[in-house]
Amino acid sequence: MKLRILGCSGGIGGALRTTSFLLDHDVLIDAGTGVGNLSLEEMRLVDHVFLTHAHLDHIAAIPLLVDSVGYLRGKPVTIHAIPETIAALQQHIFNDVIWPDFGRIPTPGSPYLRYEAVAPGKATDLAGRSITPLPANHTVPAVGYHLDSGEGSLVFSGDTTTCDALWDAVNCISNLKYLIVETAFSDKEREVAVLSKHLCPSLLRIELRKFSGNVPIYITHLKPGEMGLIMQEIEQNAEGVKPRMLVNDQVFEF
Repeated sequence: MKLRILGCSGGIGGALRTTSFLLDHDVLIDAGTGVGNLSLEEMRLVDHVFLTHAHLDHIAAIPLLVDSVGYLRGKPVTIHAIPETIAALQQHIFNDVIWPDFGRIPTPGSPYLRYEAVAPGKATDLAGRSITPLPANHTVPAVGYHLDSGEGSLVFSGDTTTCDALWDAVNCISNLKYLIVETAFSDKEREVAVLSKHLCPSLLRIELRKFSGNVPIYITHLKPGEMGLIMQEIEQNAEGVKPRMLVNDQVFEF
């Protein structure tokens, strides 16, 4: 399996793009503004989108992607998400007000997109690739993802604050090779981090104490304008661990 980072920022500006990862050529993990880095042909090849939650920075490109390539495809794009996220998309995005309901366009029998519910701990198998939602703790119902090729695994926390259940699940993965975890705010914004259920460096330190593995750790979802400060504070709080900042176009193979 190969994971390409299309966007990993907590906001936009210049080259910054919000969360979206391309797994092999046909699967997106979240669909933030990073999807805009794909060519039309690359977008046409996307058959599956696995969403962590319904916040705009993680779903923003879905309406435009479906509109851009739906007519070029012979089958719908499948949106995999927990039921609460699916309901939010149907009610607030694909509602014929904000955007056309491509769940029934061009016809109900042959739409441009379809939905498939997922649940924490229940794997979806795509041609030998296992994608399993993991527990997360955010302001809206949310999950992370465990991506497993059989030979190796990568975990993406999604948006989360402290979450013991996440680490209980991660610590059971015997073939883990990479861990991508969010840290959205600096410690000077700790109160905002707590209220918005994100991590800051001091909270990340507490969470990483729960992690029993020893693999490279990458930090995602840093807010624009605070990226340098956040990574400096992470280094000061790391307690022997040396997380690195995730960057666009980074590729992980596992």
